[in-house]
Amino acid sequence: MTEPADISVDFAGLRLANPVFTASGTCGYADELADFMDLSALGGFITKSITAKPRKGNDVPRVVETNCGMLNSIGLANIGLEKFVEQKLVVLKQLTVPVFVNVAGDSIAEYAAVVERLASEDAVAGIELNISCPNVEKGGIAFGTNVSEVIEITSAAKKSAGEKILMVKLSPMVTNISEIALAAVEAGADAISLVNTFRAMAINIETRRPVLANRSGGLSGPAIKPMAVYLVNKVYNEVAKDRRVPILGLGGIRTAADAIEFIIAGASAIGVGTATFVEPGCAAEIINGIKKYCVRKNVASIKELIGSLEA
Repeated sequence: MTEPADISVDFAGLRLANPVFTASGTCGYADELADFMDLSALGGFITKSITAKPRKGNDVPRVVETNCGMLNSIGLANIGLEKFVEQKLVVLKQLTVPVFVNVAGDSIAEYAAVVERLASEDAVAGIELNISCPNVEKGGIAFGTNVSEVIEITSAAKKSAGEKILMVKLSPMVTNISEIALAAVEAGADAISLVNTFRAMAINIETRRPVLANRSGGLSGPAIKPMAVYLVNKVYNEVAKDRRVPILGLGGIRTAADAIEFIIAGASAIGVGTATFVEPGCAAEIINGIKKYCVRKNVASIKELIGSLEA
């Protein structure tokens, strides 16, 4: 009988049963997804963004389907830190998998304050620092495209995070993503999450107006996967490999084959996002597919696949 493959991974010192996370902003705060899949099957869970105060987000329409993808301009709508701690941590505490909370803000001080508060919670294994949202006027991507800004905000967040894992989520909308990744790592990031969405636009040709109320939004889904795989591989080779910093790869992952591409490119774990809107339980199918692939290819441990791309 063929032995089952070991698909557990070490992610910045955190042992994950498998390399599959939810992607922030696509699965709410866990209770929204619980009816569709066994959340304990995941490697980890990442919440939607949390800011210090509640945010209503951008005007509607703020989501539109595109060819091979989705445009969103949610604008970091969320219930705010206080309600999150009071209402949602109760649910997250019941999960048996590590939980990362995605944190956003308008200022470095806000980021640091939210991270510090969350770092005191046992239910929180780590922070995903969102410095790459393309759909807000202040904060978001404004912090993630300049090396000095990345260093400043990552340093502040790392100080506030204490012993919690700090993962920095990067934008693909930069000239040299390796330069940004290196700045985050040297400023204290324990892991890198990439990529966030690509800024894009859809036009209604009948009205000659943007489809989204916010004009542009973030493009996600299968359309961005080849670009995301390339950027993961670039950051792995130029920054993460020698420094032993894990990468969470995401961008258009729908199947186990997609996930394995990212892992071969250099990701230690992957995030499933837009696909969840089509098939809410697809993360479980991806996990099973990874196991089957490893058995079929005689891979004893998934660790053998990480960064195994041949020239």
